[in-house]
Amino acid sequence: MFLQMNHVGKTFTNQDQQSSFTVFSDIDLNVSENQFVSILGPSGCGKSTLLSMVAGLESATEGSILLQEKEIKQAGPDRGMVFQQPSLFPWLNVHDNVTFPLKGIMGKKEASAQAKHFLKMVHLSRFKNSFIYELSGGMQQRVAIARALAMDPKVLLMDEPFGALDEQTRHILQDELIKIWQETQKTILFVTHSIQEAIKLSDRVIVMGTRPGRVISDFKIDIPRPRKREDPAVIELEKRVMDMLEGEINKVLKEELSNEINYSH
Repeated sequence: MFLQMNHVGKTFTNQDQQSSFTVFSDIDLNVSENQFVSILGPSGCGKSTLLSMVAGLESATEGSILLQEKEIKQAGPDRGMVFQQPSLFPWLNVHDNVTFPLKGIMGKKEASAQAKHFLKMVHLSRFKNSFIYELSGGMQQRVAIARALAMDPKVLLMDEPFGALDEQTRHILQDELIKIWQETQKTILFVTHSIQEAIKLSDRVIVMGTRPGRVISDFKIDIPRPRKREDPAVIELEKRVMDMLEGEINKVLKEELSNEINYSH
């Protein structure tokens, strides 16, 4: 298997070592090469934490994560990360933002050619000399995607990359991402809160529950692309996923309400 998560758990312990919080435990998940896999779940189930662990930004408390049978213990160029906020350098232009992580990996001429290739892929070639503040939010996120792809990672990790965008821009970038994935054949692990987005984009949708965080379902999607919201198969699948998530969301709301009542007393 290309990407393996074996009995993975994550517990955060306070600095005083007197208390701890388990985000999730015993996560088993396998992802095949070139798959587009989305992770859905209520707030607090550990979606972003799990993605950070695959990126090597967080360590597992238990279990292991392997990429091509090699255990992930730190960040590396074989995994590219795209966050909800683009995290670009405002003092650099678009071209230099994309080439920045390539320093020390390849020569200046090769890095520039790589940047031009992926900026063309995300339709930003004519903005290569623009500064970040001159771009819209959607354009900034396309720069972040080009930067991640320029490193030629084996896995592209995306943590709610379109969550802060307006609906129209979001749909445009979803369509562009599918084209990029089909062209590059990258393995993509994509975290989202949107059921519609997950179904539109993915080969598989992993649904996580909470308290404790765990995988509760793995939906394999064989609906032909491009997928339309009005497609009866899409509507039916969306209902199935929503029904599964509803119980988990209600569990979180009841717990939060109970905590508020106890606090007020």
